[in-house]
Amino acid sequence: MKLSIAIADTHALPSAFVVYRGFEECIPKAAALGFDGVELALKEAGEINERRLHELLDENGLLVSCISTGQVYADTGLMFTHPDASKREEVKKIFRGLIDLAQDFGKMINIGRVRGSIGDRDKEEVECIFVEVARELCTYALKKDVTLILEPVNRYEIDFINSVEEGVELMKKIDMPNMKLMPDVFHMNIEDRTIGPELSKNIEYIRYIHMADSNRLAPGEGHLDFGEVFYHLLKSGYDGWVSAEILPRPDPDEAARQTADFLLPLIRKYNNDIKTVAGRNGNGTLAQHFGLTNK
Repeated sequence: MKLSIAIADTHALPSAFVVYRGFEECIPKAAALGFDGVELALKEAGEINERRLHELLDENGLLVSCISTGQVYADTGLMFTHPDASKREEVKKIFRGLIDLAQDFGKMINIGRVRGSIGDRDKEEVECIFVEVARELCTYALKKDVTLILEPVNRYEIDFINSVEEGVELMKKIDMPNMKLMPDVFHMNIEDRTIGPELSKNIEYIRYIHMADSNRLAPGEGHLDFGEVFYHLLKSGYDGWVSAEILPRPDPDEAARQTADFLLPLIRKYNNDIKTVAGRNGNGTLAQHFGLTNK
């Protein structure tokens, strides 16, 4: 398991959901705190100077975990399920550019609110449009070994695909090997029956996980039980990225430090034991390992 943190460029809108702003300044900060990678929050591929990004990553020993696309929707209003076919072509063009970029940086692209909403339309109609667009982009991405990862988002932000369970049903309909899920434990705390067990049950569809506490602050600053989350991930053998997508409060540097201080010890324990603890018989030993009982 590796830990990442979300970074946007300095000109991103105030609404951009990231911890840090400014690649030149903040990639070294992330490395100094012990993060393994950065999640690039972009609205188009042209925001990145690829040569300079390679240099920054190499100099600081970091990887790109994925490219997130919340700004595509926030800045342009474009979405996969836009009722205007010409607008859907625009968003597909943007995503093809991001897929080209992801071929060298991260090999994963997030789909959050850019998927679009249902509103007053028929749900099946919206779903069919999404499936059509997703399959076309997955076909393009497959040639470049890039995976699209859909993030279920809570009902207060969007009305289409709120829970992991709904996301899994959509994955089955899309039926592409490079279309997976990106659960966010903050949204899961609102929408899903459980967090850890739901992740474990659907692990075959999960490629990436967003970490934030119940109040959208750094893990450890709210009431979510991250020991339980890690316990179930270890049981299921998850070995991918987790990334901090949190409010930058009280300030970006402190939020990043809180995240690193809380999650890195858990991740070190997790990585030390994933090959041994996950193979032990009896859940009691594993539960105790993460300070849990009656699991």
